[in-house]
Amino acid sequence: MNDQDSQFDSLLPPLKLDRRGFIATSVAAGFSLAAGQAVAQTAIATDAAGLLAGKVDIPVADGKMPAYRAAPQGKKNLPTLLVVSEIFGVHEYIQDICRRLAHLGYLAVAPELFARQGDPSRYTNIPKLQAEIISKVPDAQVQRDLDAASAWAAEHGGDAGRLGILGFCWGGRQVWLYAAHNPKLRAGAAWYGQLGGEPSELKPRPVLSAVGDLKAPVLGAYGGKDAGIPLADVDRMRVALAQGPAAAKASRIDIYPEAPHAFHADYRPSYRKAEAEQAWQRMLDWFKQNGL
Repeated sequence: MNDQDSQFDSLLPPLKLDRRGFIATSVAAGFSLAAGQAVAQTAIATDAAGLLAGKVDIPVADGKMPAYRAAPQGKKNLPTLLVVSEIFGVHEYIQDICRRLAHLGYLAVAPELFARQGDPSRYTNIPKLQAEIISKVPDAQVQRDLDAASAWAAEHGGDAGRLGILGFCWGGRQVWLYAAHNPKLRAGAAWYGQLGGEPSELKPRPVLSAVGDLKAPVLGAYGGKDAGIPLADVDRMRVALAQGPAAAKASRIDIYPEAPHAFHADYRPSYRKAEAEQAWQRMLDWFKQNGL
């Protein structure tokens, strides 16, 4: 931690645990500090006119998980999309994505999947955020929480038979894993999610080893200039998908040759407008093709 981080953290109120051990008691207000607020003014801003949008609590086995929900006001039996965040949690960018999807007729739910480990919005330092929160989140916990979010959505205006998922960076990896976990899922969209990596106790298998269990087709969007995800892994993933079960064979990975990592993140310097818009439209078409 540097001196600036220490001084900033000292100004924050102490974290409060609820009686069942949750740390994050709500979703973030504004943009994540660690993501770099300096460019946040360039972000796309989507209003909530005509929407039911805001913070909700989702019951889980050990308490209540905060989430952000957006849906067309007064509508029921909506196709549902789970929105899985980057490492920065459910901050303004993720909330805005939910509103964009709601204006298109979806019930969009973004659960705060780091709620037990900490509050990502408090951090100004990415390595510290990774070490103190992200590295401590078990994949199994994420899958259970996404199951809880989908169950909550089905009871709050969503159509349980039309469930999809999308996620960015850390969340993109979780999309692949959830498509191998939930047989009720219609389709997924993984934005530059990690494919390889070494197994660990909390992350027992990389995405590449989960292909054989895919139960729903996934559309992958990857940058050709992503310094964190080797194109060799993308190539290996394509081969594995072609040799996998029906859902794997129905999956597709699109590469955007000039795009870096996080090319959809419109509040960061990595944003690439043309590629982001093309990939977004392809995702919407993908969901429609798969009954969402």
